[in-house]
Parts: sequence; structure tokens; C-alpha cells
Amino acid sequence: MPISAIVVDDEDDIVNTFTELLELYKINVIGTAKDGKDAVEQFKKLRPDVVFLDIMMPEFDGYYALKEIRMIDESAIVILVTGGGPEDIDKLSELNPSAIIHKPYQMDTLMHVLQDDLKLEIPSK
Repeated sequence: MPISAIVVDDEDDIVNTFTELLELYKINVIGTAKDGKDAVEQFKKLRPDVVFLDIMMPEFDGYYALKEIRMIDESAIVILVTGGGPEDIDKLSELNPSAIIHKPYQMDTLMHVLQDDLKLEIPSK
């Protein structure tokens, strides 16, 4: 069964591109969100296998979403996708993300994290 995911970012171009790339790797994007509050609602409703979460978003950011998702399901797989620096990483590590991927990212890095670090099975392309 394919992995289900939601993609959270406030920039439509990033959401669309990231979704297309994930789907090339047979990851089923079942929802998207533009801020942390919507991300939490999508998580509650859809219960994806993985959440790809941007940190810097207006109003309800990734910190908010990660904290709320952890309160719903502390074992949820939440991968932070960030362009932030080390100060952001220190703050985020307190919320226990499953993984952190830095922008600009390579799909090989993302697949390595999913398969090797998080032990998810990705179907062959």
C-alpha cells in the first residue's frame, strides 16, 4: 500500500512541485495545507503516514503544527522542510520532529530519510 502524505507550505508553487515530486516516487499526497492550523485539521481528518511541514508560515507556523500534532499522536511521522538556520533547529528539536530536511532539498536525500532513517517502504518507480 502506498505511503500517504500531506504537504504543508504557504507557497502554492512549493506545494505543487513537492506534491508532483512525491507522486513520482509513488507517495500518495492526500492533502495539502497553507498554514499550521490547517495542517493540524488535515492531520486529524486524514491521518496520513507522513506530514511534510514547512516551518516559516504566517500566523500559525510549523512550530504550532508540530506541537499540536505531537499532542494528537506523539508517534506521528512529521518531517520538517526548512530553510532556517541552526537556531530554528535547536528550537524544533525540543518538539521531536521525525526528521529535518533543509531547503533546497534533493529527492535522493528525502528518499534516504524515508527509507533508511524512518524505515518506510517506498514502491519502485
